Amino acid sequence: MAREINTVGVVGFGTMGAGIVEVLARTGLVVKVVEVDAAGVERGLGHLEHSTTRAVQREKLTADESAALHARISTSLDLQSLGDCDLVIEAVPENVGLKAGIFKQLDGVLKPEAIIASNTSSLSITEIGVHTGRPGKVVGLHFFNPTQVLKLVEVVRTVVTEPDVIADVVAFAERLGKSPVVIGDRAGFIANALLFPYLNHAVKMLEAKYATREDLDAAMRYGCGYPMGPLALLDLIGLDTAYEILDTMYHQSRNRLHSPAPLLKQMITAGLLGRKSGRGFYSYDGPDSPVVVEDVHTPSEVDSGVQARDVQRVGVIGTGTMATGIAEVFAKRGYDVVLRARTRDKAEKAIGAVRKSLERAVSKGKLSEQDRDATLQRISPAVEFVELADCDLVVEAVAEEIGIKKEVFAALDEVCKPGAVLATTTSSLPVIEVAAATSRPADVVGLHFFNPAQVMKLVEVVETISTGADVVATARRICLDLGKHPVHCGDVAGFIVNALLFPYLNDAVRMLEAHYAEADDIDNAMKVGCGLPMGPFALLDVVGLDVSLAIQRTLYNEFREPGFAPAPLLEHLVTAGRLGRKTGKGFRDYS
Repeated sequence: MAREINTVGVVGFGTMGAGIVEVLARTGLVVKVVEVDAAGVERGLGHLEHSTTRAVQREKLTADESAALHARISTSLDLQSLGDCDLVIEAVPENVGLKAGIFKQLDGVLKPEAIIASNTSSLSITEIGVHTGRPGKVVGLHFFNPTQVLKLVEVVRTVVTEPDVIADVVAFAERLGKSPVVIGDRAGFIANALLFPYLNHAVKMLEAKYATREDLDAAMRYGCGYPMGPLALLDLIGLDTAYEILDTMYHQSRNRLHSPAPLLKQMITAGLLGRKSGRGFYSYDGPDSPVVVEDVHTPSEVDSGVQARDVQRVGVIGTGTMATGIAEVFAKRGYDVVLRARTRDKAEKAIGAVRKSLERAVSKGKLSEQDRDATLQRISPAVEFVELADCDLVVEAVAEEIGIKKEVFAALDEVCKPGAVLATTTSSLPVIEVAAATSRPADVVGLHFFNPAQVMKLVEVVETISTGADVVATARRICLDLGKHPVHCGDVAGFIVNALLFPYLNDAVRMLEAHYAEADDIDNAMKVGCGLPMGPFALLDVVGLDVSLAIQRTLYNEFREPGFAPAPLLEHLVTAGRLGRKTGKGFRDYS
């Protein structure tokens, strides 16, 4: 018979503790909070007041409901006050000694059947639980921040946790309106084990001055649909918290991808902890404020002074989805477009694909018939490279094979006028290699559009060591004119988005391969716990497992990082022909 959980204790009244307290009290539970000192209680009550006042202002809570919520909460500085609790949730800083000491004290205070749960995001529940005389009633109950909003709760069992305790805690989490996922006791559990290496990688990219903080964050928001960029998210989490989680993961895994970036430690030492201190990767208008303010690192809106080249006529090479999408985007903005294919028939079919796309836009009321006709009139088919001779910009969008791209650029070098900008849409191949196939590497730049080009705002502007400053300025101006959001990066495998995205996807495959969790639970953890638009396996099946494997191999071959080596399960699925949605079978089967 399930145990009754009506009175819940919370030890720790910081940001996370206050969020948990609010969720519990909203559900009608009696909540008893213990903090180490009066200042801690005051801060916690301040967090709670701020959150509930905002909820009332947004009409998500009535004034009466807010008053009743506060009435169900009592505070104390003494753990003895929790003696009659059915469940106690510990939410103190990520220090195993501190947590173990609290659990030992709670064991002597609580009734025998009471459950003790830790909200740790990375520490071993087993190691904490052995300090009690009831390790079978110790469990991980990892909420996500902001607790009031995010649905995911990771329920962490140890090898000795009693099955009925897990069942009761799962039922309790569901009663709170949460989506519980039951997993084993491993550093980082699901969400953090996948999230924090990605965040750490972003810090290392910033540390190497590979891209600005704004471009790193914008790349993941616009390119992947993430709710926040990695550096803004680290500021929200707290850099000190992130460091502790990564350090704990590294000591368990010895995986270099988990080793905290040195920049994190430097910033923590300088007191730059993120939003809670008012400064982290960004500056805020005060401690705990979400409002970003300008600082010395904020990019200037003033023109760099570099003169961009004039672009009126644009060539697009290719007939695939990306090529036709790019041609449509340019033509819609008033550019004359020459769409080059290997045969006249393929060129006409490509223009037909543009026509279908425009027809869909008209049927949805997003485009007028006049604009559709004007757009189509601006696109002309071509077969010979010489027909691109008067183009000011040529965008190559052929297959992701370096040999084919080099042949295209060598041909363009022969026919294009001096001063024409030559761009490649490659997503992972070295731009400098295609530039080297020409006698004008200063005119070559990467313009990585995202699919579908008509919809996705992001374009990665990839500068090689040879690209001219005026070519970069031209690429940026064109992106802005197209209504796109350009981000700038160097010519390194994966650029920004793929370099951050695919190691995370690879880590998810390794987690599945190790039988730590099921694909559905991993996808759910990342969607619900981290607010991502898709879970890793759903995304892999959409991208194509063969494409994903090729990108992961490119990253591994460039960086020689052991953690980037493709997961064997990914290689086996590709060998078996399970490539994702396009073949009907991938990590999941599709009808």
